[in-house]
Amino acid sequence: MKLFDFQEEEQLKKEAPLAVRMRPVNLSEFVGQEHLIGPDKPLRKAIEADHLPSIILWGPPGSGKTTLASIISRVTRSYFSPVSAVSAGVNDLRNIVDEAKKRRGLYQQKTILFIDEIHRFNRTQQDAILPYVENGTITLIGATTENPSFEITSPLLSRCHVFTLNPLTKEQIYLILKQALQNNERGLGKLEIELEGDALDFIVVMSGGDARNALNILEMVSATATADSREKQKVSLSQVEETLQHRTLFYDKTGEQHYNIISALHKSLRGSDPDASLYWLGRMLEAGEDPLYIARRLVRFATEDIGVADPQALVITIAAQQAIHFIGMPEGNLALAEAVIYLATAPKSNSVYQAYSKVQEDVVNTRGEPVPLHLRNAVTSLMKNIGYGKGYKYAHDYEGHYVKQQNMPDILKNRHYYSPGNQGYEKEIKERLEVWSNSIEQNKKFDRQ
Repeated sequence: MKLFDFQEEEQLKKEAPLAVRMRPVNLSEFVGQEHLIGPDKPLRKAIEADHLPSIILWGPPGSGKTTLASIISRVTRSYFSPVSAVSAGVNDLRNIVDEAKKRRGLYQQKTILFIDEIHRFNRTQQDAILPYVENGTITLIGATTENPSFEITSPLLSRCHVFTLNPLTKEQIYLILKQALQNNERGLGKLEIELEGDALDFIVVMSGGDARNALNILEMVSATATADSREKQKVSLSQVEETLQHRTLFYDKTGEQHYNIISALHKSLRGSDPDASLYWLGRMLEAGEDPLYIARRLVRFATEDIGVADPQALVITIAAQQAIHFIGMPEGNLALAEAVIYLATAPKSNSVYQAYSKVQEDVVNTRGEPVPLHLRNAVTSLMKNIGYGKGYKYAHDYEGHYVKQQNMPDILKNRHYYSPGNQGYEKEIKERLEVWSNSIEQNKKFDRQ
């Protein structure tokens, strides 16, 4: 390495963000994920023995995926080739594979290919490396924040071990921040900054279990605190709040987090828990989720899990959707909140859902049955002559405005789809249907032909 290149590299290290400078260089410095790299854990043993299989590291931002890959690059005897799925293409992958083949043939050296954000690779890109992962030309380490089951092709996934990283706990984030404040070489030790207890706690909470985010906040706070003074600085909670202004929430509107939270909202509503329902609603809205998407999901819930147990639920959700259109956001958040509270506290029934599911099954599995003649309108004399409308009973001519007659095709005449429950308005419907079912036709003289 030339002198000027060395000096440039050293300068870059000094100017790198705090999160990069404080990145652990070995497993003893690594904080968190004890279920993976604790003493005697299989992944730790594989790393230390330099016998790592192809793996996928799946976890939220700031949980240590890239750091683990960096540590592996330091301890492995294999050639370490890192790429980012954001910028790498198929040609880049092919070049790496070609070099890996040569390296293996000339020096019997293996190649580890680290792909950051591997979920951004399309099927063609993933297929390009599949044969070489399979035959051992390369050992793959993929890092992703998205569920590998959805984002990585089945053939490639079947050849990798998936390790799930958890969000860091508050205690672990606190330890990482303390290390950064005390480290004189890579951290902020020389700045002599002291954060008051509640200020440090606030950073820990705002980080959301993301070590990188926590260190970025700490670095920004420290820069503000030392801007006008060289004396030891005490940083208060109010200073941190003023510097931070707004918390960045981890939420991907097209990724698994999106589906996990909407699922949590739906199931909290079904469980009649207004508090949890409001919380998950807030998580989505405050992270910038499309309010109309939420409104659509609430409409679906009103029909699927409440139905006619409380017909007003559908009215309320449609009104919330219209309110979003009318006043927009953020004012429309209360309309959604009102709808969520109503749905959570409404009587529940899935009778509509079950009934229509049975209908769908019969429509698919039976032929298109003809409409019974007595239910057809005789709009021409020919139709009347061949029996259209003959024998139809006009319900309003009978007591209670109800009369028994066959309204289904012959093949389905005894089929029942709707079974009302015992909650809310459905209880009244059930009683009414029972009365009708047991009624006896007493007056047939008004039958209409």
